[in-house]
Amino acid sequence: MRNILLPATTRITSGFAMWLLFHFTMAAFAEGHRFACADYTQGKVFIVAADGKVEWEHPAPSCNELWVLPSGNLLFTTGHGVKEVTREKKILFSYESKSEIYACQRLPNGNTFIGECNSGRLLEVGPSGKVTKEIRLLPEGKNGGHLYMRNARRLANGHYLVAHYGDQVVREYDDLGKVVREIPAASGPHSVVRLPNGHTLIACGDIVKDGARVFEVNAEGGTVWEIKNGSLPGISLKLMTGLHRLPNGNTVLSNWQGHNQSGTGPHLIEVTPDNKVLWAFADHKTMHTVSSVQLLDVPGDATRGEVWH
Repeated sequence: MRNILLPATTRITSGFAMWLLFHFTMAAFAEGHRFACADYTQGKVFIVAADGKVEWEHPAPSCNELWVLPSGNLLFTTGHGVKEVTREKKILFSYESKSEIYACQRLPNGNTFIGECNSGRLLEVGPSGKVTKEIRLLPEGKNGGHLYMRNARRLANGHYLVAHYGDQVVREYDDLGKVVREIPAASGPHSVVRLPNGHTLIACGDIVKDGARVFEVNAEGGTVWEIKNGSLPGISLKLMTGLHRLPNGNTVLSNWQGHNQSGTGPHLIEVTPDNKVLWAFADHKTMHTVSSVQLLDVPGDATRGEVWH
């Protein structure tokens, strides 16, 4: 079993403490994963070493999504924009909007996919910041509101997956913006990933009381895997945001603890396909609400669909 990283300053609830005592002794607190993550409330992105210490950080207001690119640069959202920043903190790409933005993705051709929440626009933007493609999911001038869209993905076939949080549904659109599939996602889908086998992995929020969960559906819409409250002894799921499915079949979950839930559980949890916890991370002194995660000790080119995140 991989070991949990918990600095001495971590604040935990009694339920989380009971889980820790059940599974670990103090001698077992050793190395975990190296990873990058975003803290929405603090407005920062971090790179964290396997021993749990922060290696690098950068301001990122209201950041909901981040990627570590093959170059080592970080691509992330900034509330109303998207930036690419080098490790030397030089800005290489910047896009700004009046709309809230919760989704970004670097495409194989070097363009950046961006999902605008309020405007309902799916955009492909060139390196210079020029929009090269636009799909409107809402009529021009209509404001979809704060809950209209969370994360979204452009797929290899040119389709788009969109997490419609307020509508509690994931929709797949073709390259012209026509709905070709709907997947019900009670309690609000936040993140959505299309896996190489055609399955869809979805993280849901807290619209429904105790409704936070992560589930995987096959091409026919049947649920083939699920984590929900009660699945992990001693761990209460708050609002599931970021995801990273690993090549070995494990899934790393981001357990967002906003909405007055701060400090009530681990920020990150790695689970096996049979729902066993292998690793967890919590540092409530350094981080508040971890909204996105990408492990850095697994292979994969984030621009070519090899990072399932």
